[in-house]
Order: sequence, then structure tokens, then C-alpha cells
Amino acid sequence: MDDFPFPSQTSAIAPWFLETLGQPTMAQKRAWPPIAQGRNVLLAAPTGSGKTLAAFLSALYDLEREAKAAGGALPDETRVVYVSPLRALSNDIQKNLAAPLEEIRRRDPGFPDVNVLVRTGDTPAKDRARMTKRPPHVLVTTPESLYILLTSEGGRGVLRTVRTVICDEIHAVIGSKRGAHLALSLERLERLAGREVQRIGLSATQKPLSAVADFLVGPGRECVTIDEGHAREIDLTVQLPGSPLGAVLSHETWSEIHGSVAELIEAHRCTIVFVNTRKVAERTARELAEILGPERVTSHHSSLSLERRLDAENRLKAGELDALVATASLELGIDIGDVDLVVHVGTTRSIATLLQRVGRSGHGVGRVPKGVLFPVSADELTEAAALLLSIRRRNLDRTAQPTAPLDILAQQIVAECVSQEFAIEDLLGMVQRSWPYRELSGERLMDCLLYTSPSPRD
Repeated sequence: MDDFPFPSQTSAIAPWFLETLGQPTMAQKRAWPPIAQGRNVLLAAPTGSGKTLAAFLSALYDLEREAKAAGGALPDETRVVYVSPLRALSNDIQKNLAAPLEEIRRRDPGFPDVNVLVRTGDTPAKDRARMTKRPPHVLVTTPESLYILLTSEGGRGVLRTVRTVICDEIHAVIGSKRGAHLALSLERLERLAGREVQRIGLSATQKPLSAVADFLVGPGRECVTIDEGHAREIDLTVQLPGSPLGAVLSHETWSEIHGSVAELIEAHRCTIVFVNTRKVAERTARELAEILGPERVTSHHSSLSLERRLDAENRLKAGELDALVATASLELGIDIGDVDLVVHVGTTRSIATLLQRVGRSGHGVGRVPKGVLFPVSADELTEAAALLLSIRRRNLDRTAQPTAPLDILAQQIVAECVSQEFAIEDLLGMVQRSWPYRELSGERLMDCLLYTSPSPRD
């Protein structure tokens, strides 16, 4: 058990891991030492390499040690915040963290009672109120809900005791204003905690790695980067309809594609069909249901209610569905069972996105993802060829980051100043510690403050 930072003599984590999962992956072996030392870590590794578990097990071991030092029980204080870009993924993480905790406790009844709760836009009001009365040890949330928690009095009380924040699937936010928003929230969290908060970033697809590490920790802070690569063996093909592709697909050509997709679904046990818009998701699911039967396929996207999304995920995982037609709502690591094929109707225009989506099949150590890409126009055929060539060459998109968006800054300033007064210099210093705003000038900050201040009355 030399690969584990969790001594088997004092912890049940390593024996459980070996018995349940076998030997740790290289990503886990490399990540555990610096995480255990309390350093900031960015772990880049392919889908299915156990990144999230590497971060969580280290957090659980810290909680175990704290409980034993205190006589066996943990105080009702939040120690770990896990930030997921999707609400559905947040609920999935809570579910999949609960199972290992239960199994570890069976091995060691003395293992502390670690409370894990989800706080997202789907969380009922009564559960939100209960969380402020008894804070969880591990809080699972989204960037948007973290922002709300940092603004409310009850949420700030929960977050004051945080020591570690885990930012999963960081590539999903870094290239948009959501990334700038999250970066400011992380600085607000650290200021609220009154201490350095350990930051752990996890992603399967990102380039350049140094820029992502800078985004995670901000200027002037150290970050250990662990690069296990973004690529693994992949079975990816491009399939065309019988009719020639033009600028726009005819109804007949769409029918040919739907027929081919149905044949692929029939030939596999469990399939995800990705499309690029909710409208196409609903249409494709309807067409496939007419071919395969309404009980065998359904749609999944973020506009559906929580109940419908969870029902679709659980039915697929239980083997009651043969396929789900999804947008980006299933792009990340939601546990929907053993998927053996991903079909993508339309191109992604992003190497990373295609790798992420195809990686939902064969999701596990040592397994090979399998995907079939259907371009839907002559232009997309060219894009599909470029995507296939890039993946074979192991190329990856360069992740661009927005620089200091002032609308996001104004939103965060108003939220932070609701609960306390700030000296201008202190506010500027906090903002500049986030990477997107590292070069923000005092003049630009004053412009933003004047914009958000009430207009003087005559």
C-alpha cells in the first residue's frame, strides 16, 4: 500500500480502495502526495482516470484524522466545497460519494459520520434552511449557487470554516464569463474564511495547462500541475447518410440519419446520442421513439425539470432505456451506468468537447470509448474530418479566457458589499488576486463602483 497516503494501520480507506477498485491510477498516485501536503493542485487526466475520487479521498482522510484527534466526532462545520458546473453532476457526486462512505464505514465502524449535502438551484427551500442550521462537512454546489451562498448571511456562516475547494470539470467554465465569475467567488470565499483555502482543479481537456493553473489559483500563488494527458485510445468514426450532404439537410436525409442512429442503438446495449440544441434533441428523440418504441428512448436537457432529468438518468442506468438524446446536459461525468456507444449528430467545432462527449462511453480505467459522428451538412463534413485528424494527432484546442468582464465584476462587487464595508484598496486587492482581473486598474474599479452606486438626488 505504498501508493496510498492513507496508512492502513489507522484508516480503512486504503483497504477499501484496493478491495473495491484495485490499484490506483497514475493520476491518483501523482495527485495524492501534493494534495495531502495541502498544496494547490491542478490535475489534468483523461476521462475515467479517477480524478474526482483522488480529490475526495484525500478530503475524507483529512476529516477522519480531524475526527480522531477530537475524540471520534466531527463538528458540524463545512470543510470541503466541491464546485461542479452542472446541477445534475452535483447531485450525482453526492450519490457516488455516499456509496464509498457507507462501504468504508462498514469496514471501520469508527469512521466518522461525514455529512454530504447538495446546494444547487434544484435544492428545495426547506433543505437550504436545514443546511444553515447543521452545515455539511462536504458541500456540493455549482458556481452560481456558491455565489448566492457567499452573499447570504446563512451561506456565509456555512462557508467560514472551509479549508478545501475542489473545482471539477474546470474546462467547462474557464473559457466564458462563468469562469471570471467563479474566479471572483473563490477570492471572496478565501477572504471570508480568513485563511488560504486549498484549491484542487480537475479536468480532462485543457490547454495550455499553465494558463488553467493560473486561473485556478490566481497571480502569485503556487500550483502543482499534474499532466496525465488528455488523450487515450478512442474508437471514433464518421458516418454519412446515403444521400449527398448539402448546405441544409432535407427531410429525407434527416430520416436516413435517424434510421442509421436507430440501427446503431439496436446494435449496442446503452447509447447516448448527443446533439447541439434542445430543439434538435426533442425532435431526434421523437423520431427515434417512432422507430424503436417510446419506452426505449427519451430526451435529456437542462430545460427539463429535475424530476424528468433524474427519471431519464435512472431509467438508462437501470437498463430500462436503450438510449438518451442529450445536449451538453450529459457531457460531463454524470453517472448513468455503463454506456458503450456515443453517437453525435452534428459536429462540435471543439476537439475538447468531442473528446469529452465520446468519453462518456467506455467510462472507466482501461476501457476504450466508442463514438460515431454524423455531420449534417457539407461544411460539417469538412469540420468532422478536421476533428478526426486532430484527435488522431492528439491535438487539443487552446483555452481562451475572457479578460476582466466588467459586468461580472459589478455583480460580484454589489454582492460582496451587501454584508460589509470595504476600503477601496482592500476591494481592489481582493479583485486583483483573481486571475481574470489581475491587471484591473483602480480607475476601472472606480468606474465600476460609480456605475453600481445609486444616482445622487438633486
